[in-house]
Amino acid sequence: MTRLAHERYCDEIAHQVGLLRSVVTSGADLSATVPTCPEWSLEQLLRHVGGALRWAELLVRTRAQEMIPTDQVPDGGGPEARGDAAALAAWLAESGDLAVRALREAGPNVKMWSWAGVPDAGFWARRMTHEITVHRADATLAAGLPYEVAPEVAADAIDEWLEIVEFVQRTMPHDAARELRGPGKSIHLHATDTGPELNAEWFVELTEDGVAWRRGHEKATVALRGPLTSVLLAFYRRLPLDSTEVEVLGERKLLEFWLERATFG
Repeated sequence: MTRLAHERYCDEIAHQVGLLRSVVTSGADLSATVPTCPEWSLEQLLRHVGGALRWAELLVRTRAQEMIPTDQVPDGGGPEARGDAAALAAWLAESGDLAVRALREAGPNVKMWSWAGVPDAGFWARRMTHEITVHRADATLAAGLPYEVAPEVAADAIDEWLEIVEFVQRTMPHDAARELRGPGKSIHLHATDTGPELNAEWFVELTEDGVAWRRGHEKATVALRGPLTSVLLAFYRRLPLDSTEVEVLGERKLLEFWLERATFG
C-alpha cells in the first residue's frame, strides 16, 4: 500500500478538522439534510465524523488487537445538547486533537487491529484523513460552501478507495462485489488540472479474478475526466456524472455499474 508520510496524514487530519469546524461556526443549519447522505442531518454527519476520530484514537492509543465496539468509545456520541454549534465545534476540535496526538505518538508501524488487511497505526492515519476529507465534502454541500482539497490528498484518497474495493472483493465476496468481476471491461480516471509529477490518472480493470488497478494513462471502456477534486467527488458518488464539472467518455453504463457496486463491505 502506497501512503503519504505519516506526519502528512496527521497534519491533514488536524487541517481537515479545522475546516470542518468552520462549517459548524459558519451559521449553517445543523438540522439540514445532507444531500449526499440523505439519512443524516448535518449535525448527525458531524457527530459521525467526531465519533470515528474518537474510535480511531481509542484503537491506536490502546494498541488494540481486536475490534472495539463503538459504544465503548468515551464521549463518542458528542455533546449532550443538540443543535448547539459551539459545543459541537469544541467537541470536534477535541476529537481531532486526541486522534492526532495518539497517531503521532504511535507512529505508522505499530502493529494493531484494522479492518482492511493493513494491521498498523499507519492505516488509521490514512483512513481518518480520507474519512474527514470526503465527509467534509458532504458537510460543505449541505451548507452551500465551497470545497477544495490538496491534490496529493485527493489522489491518495482515490488510491485508498481502490485498495479498499479490491480488498473487499477479495475477502468479502458478497453479491455486489462479485458483480464487479468480468473480462474485457475497464475504467480510466483522468485529472485534467494536475502536472505529470502527480500522475493523477488511474486504470481500473474488471477481470474474472477481481478488480485490478494501476496509475497511468491507458485507453479504457469508459473514462471519467475533469479537475482532480471533481473526479474524486464523482468517484466517491458525491458529484453526479451529469455535472458540468466532469466528462464521461465511452460506456457510461459501466461507470454507473461500478459506482452502484463498489463498496466498503
